[in-house]
Amino acid sequence: MDDSSIARATKLTDAERIDWLRLIRSDQVGPRTFRTLVHHFGSARTALARLPDLARRGGAARPGRIFSEDEARAELAASGRLGVSLLAPGEAGYPPRLAMLDDAPPLLGIRGAVDALMRPMIAIVGSRNASGAGLKFASQLAHDLSDAGFVIASGLARGIDQAAHRASLDGGTLAVLAGGHDRIYPPEHDDLLISLLASGAAISEMPLGHVPRARDFPRRNRLISGSALGVVVVEAAHRSGSLITARIANEQGREVFAVPGSPLDPRAAGTNDLIKQGATLITEAADVISAVEPIMERPIELREPERSNPPDFDPDANERARIVDLLGPSPVSLDDLIRMSGASPAIVRVVLLELELAGRLERHGGGLVSLI
Repeated sequence: MDDSSIARATKLTDAERIDWLRLIRSDQVGPRTFRTLVHHFGSARTALARLPDLARRGGAARPGRIFSEDEARAELAASGRLGVSLLAPGEAGYPPRLAMLDDAPPLLGIRGAVDALMRPMIAIVGSRNASGAGLKFASQLAHDLSDAGFVIASGLARGIDQAAHRASLDGGTLAVLAGGHDRIYPPEHDDLLISLLASGAAISEMPLGHVPRARDFPRRNRLISGSALGVVVVEAAHRSGSLITARIANEQGREVFAVPGSPLDPRAAGTNDLIKQGATLITEAADVISAVEPIMERPIELREPERSNPPDFDPDANERARIVDLLGPSPVSLDDLIRMSGASPAIVRVVLLELELAGRLERHGGGLVSLI
């Protein structure tokens, strides 16, 4: 099976990789902001030079901290010593389906057998406090899918995640980390991580030394689902983190599968609800394979950047004020801002970028934005 057809390849120079790392590690710059900056200004180096002025115009009392070249070189060197490569979307080893996303990490820390990441993946997630039956099913499903040629992606967590990883060690499994590569969570799965690196891999967008916090796990979950053709939820209670993964998978256009469970078991309440909401009910690996086979036949196309030259104009005070006045705590779409403000799309995007770099803007799913 072939899941590695990419329309556009990327290969950063050493200097570009340092610039990219500096930009993504600078204050208020996330994956979407990084993409906007590089597309708008043409390069990470030019964007870095413009950050202080953009933040000031957005209302920042002081410019955010910019990651230095020395810090970037030190991180690259430390990553190399640990066997971690920092790869850009389109470079060999960067999961091709993850590279399709608007919020794909500009640089992804990858460790292990990177060839495995170019193969088709299925994510398996579920309860940390899993039942014996749930653990057994997750293991059998992961084993069967692995035998069929799929890499199994999961989050290295207790319960369903670790069962899926262990059952697919020989065929290759992907561990998606919430912290840095040197801050494994939970710590007792450090041996599992070492075992899976032989034929599989681990990825993280976080810098070395980063200890995972509660808010990092939903962010990690988008990488689990984004790397895969589809996500299987084996067990999940109401308000489970696995349901967040399923929601994100649906937003990303990934297939969502759910394993039915007893109505009397609260650990199956979330999966049963997913089925009611339209997730595909599965009871064996063949159900997953038949659903994703048509998807695998389509080539993976990375969108070409829509680069523009840095504008030779700034939004004037009236335009900026009009756009900011239209924003509030309730999310609004970019299209609505353009229509209601009467400003050009370029002007609206510049004002939003200024606000974001000033720490005043929050981006939501579906292209919505709000003031913080």
